[in-house]
Amino acid sequence: MIQEVHEVVESFNNYTNNISNGCFQIADFLRKDNIAEAMHLILQFSEGMGWIVQASELLSKNGVEVFFEVEKIHEFLNEINNGLEIQDYVIVADMFEYEIAPFFEKVNRIEGFDN
Repeated sequence: MIQEVHEVVESFNNYTNNISNGCFQIADFLRKDNIAEAMHLILQFSEGMGWIVQASELLSKNGVEVFFEVEKIHEFLNEINNGLEIQDYVIVADMFEYEIAPFFEKVNRIEGFDN
């Protein structure tokens, strides 16, 4: 089990390190009216957020301290959904660039996990 937890920690750190780049790419696609590609990436982002939430819960249950605001993810997903429903791609792009990307840039890596 320790190896599995270590792998989740490694994946969690790698994934959270790369999210902000994806956020900027989504914002760029939305601003360039490349809606189909943006929607594809937003779907991937949403699925990734589900994994992040599950990973955070799994790690916490296994005694790994995760300093991560899971509630913020739910807020982001609700706001994205609301913006997409009214097809306000400017608001959604701004959210990804000015709210979500900075949030993930501040997420702390999980450190000090010993195998």
